[in-house]
Amino acid sequence: MTVNTPLCFRGRKILAPMVRVGTLPMRLLALDYGADIVYCEELIDIKMLQCKRIINEVLETVDFVAPNERVVFRTCERERHHVVFQMGGMGAALLSDPDKIESILTTLVKGICKPVTCKIRILPSIEDTVNLVKRIEKTGIAAIAVHGRKKEERPQHPVHCDVIKAVSEAVSIPVIANGGSHDFIKEYTDIETFQKATGASSVMIARAAMWNPSIFRKEGLLPLKEVMQDYIKYAVRYDNHYTNTKYCLCQMLREQLETIQGKKLHAAQSTQEICEVFEMADFCEETAAIFEAKKTSLETETQDEGDQMEDPDVIKMAVRFDKREYPPQITPKMYLLEWCRKEKHPQPVYETIQRPLDRLFCSVVTVAEQKYRSTLWDKSKKLAEQAAAIVCLRTLGVPEGKLREGENQLINKRKREDWERFNNRDHGEDLAEPSYKKANFIEETSNMNMPKMPR
Repeated sequence: MTVNTPLCFRGRKILAPMVRVGTLPMRLLALDYGADIVYCEELIDIKMLQCKRIINEVLETVDFVAPNERVVFRTCERERHHVVFQMGGMGAALLSDPDKIESILTTLVKGICKPVTCKIRILPSIEDTVNLVKRIEKTGIAAIAVHGRKKEERPQHPVHCDVIKAVSEAVSIPVIANGGSHDFIKEYTDIETFQKATGASSVMIARAAMWNPSIFRKEGLLPLKEVMQDYIKYAVRYDNHYTNTKYCLCQMLREQLETIQGKKLHAAQSTQEICEVFEMADFCEETAAIFEAKKTSLETETQDEGDQMEDPDVIKMAVRFDKREYPPQITPKMYLLEWCRKEKHPQPVYETIQRPLDRLFCSVVTVAEQKYRSTLWDKSKKLAEQAAAIVCLRTLGVPEGKLREGENQLINKRKREDWERFNNRDHGEDLAEPSYKKANFIEETSNMNMPKMPR
C-alpha cells in the first residue's frame, strides 16, 4: 500500500479498505465527518498496469481507466495527503508465506519514495503473530494495521484485543488496530475505548463506517437520512457508477431494505432513479446540467487548441490507418522510416496529444523539417501516428505499403534478408535479429507528452 505524501499514523482515525465501499464518494464523506486517513478498496496490481491515467477535466479528477473503459480508481484534490492506495494479495493469502511478504515489502520500500504500510490478520498464536510483525517491521514500512481476527474467523467472532496489544508492545512502528466494529465501536467515543484496549497508535474502522460514516464525527452520529443524502451528493458530483452507489446505500439501510424506500432503492437502475428514491432528482438534474455546460466549454477550448494545430506549415489530410489494408508486419511508419534512411534524412519524430473529453489521439510527424498530420482523431496513439505517417507518404508520393500497391521495395527487401538468413543458417552462422523486429522497436520509441499524476 502506498501513500500520496508522508502521513502520520499515530493518533489517527482511519477509514479501512473495503471492497466496493472504499470508492471516492465514501472516502470524501469520511473525511468530511472527521476521518484523518482513508484507504481505497483493495486493488490488484495487474489491473492498474492495464489502466490509462486520464485527467478528467469535467469532474476535476484523475482517473485510471481499464481497457473496457471502466474506471478502476478515481481520486481528486480534496483527498490528497489523506488517501492510501492499497494493492493486495486478496484476503489473507500471504500469511502462509512470510518470505514472500518480506520480499514484496522490501522491494516496495526500496523501490518507491513514498511510505509503505501493511495490513494483516493475526496468526493462530500470539507468538507467531508477534514474530511475523517483527519480521515485517525490519523491511522498513511506516506502519502496520492488524485486524484482530484469524483468517478463518468472521465478523461475528470476538476481536482479539490481546493479540493487537502484544504486537503494539513488541514493535516501535505505529500499530493500527482494526476489527472493533462488532464488539466496540458504536459511536465516536468508542473509538478511543478500542484504541486503549489494544494499546494501538491508531484505529481503523470498517463496518461501523460502512453502516454510518458519521461515526468519525466528534459531535456524534448524524441521522441516516442526512448521511445517505450527503453520500449521494458525492456520488452524483463524481459520477460514481450507479451499481456501486446502490451497493453502498444498501449497506447503510441494512434492516430498512424491506421498507418501501429500501425496495425502491433495490429496484433502481440508474443514478437518476436512485436520486428519485431519496427525493434528490432536482439535484441530479442540476448537476448534470452543470457538467454538460462545463463539457461544452471544454470542447470549445479543445477546439481552440485544435485551431492552434491549424499551422499553415502543417500539411493535413483526412486519413485513417486500417491494418486490414496492409500486409502482415508492414505499416506506413516503417515505410516512412525506410524512406528517410534512403534519403539520408533524420528519423521521423512523432508528437502525439490526447483530448481529455473523448480520449482520442492526434499525432504530428516531422520529416525533413516539414510537419504532417491527419485531421481525424484516433482511438489510440499508435493509430494516430500511423495516420500521420500516411499523410507524409502520400504528400511525398512515396508508396505506403498497401496491399493494392503490390510487392513493393520494402517487402522485397525483407524477402532478400530472410533468404540470406536462411542461407546463413545452412552454413551454421549466427543469425541477426530479423529486420521487421528492429523496425517495430524503432516504431515504438516515439514519445507522447501526457500530463503526470500530481504529487
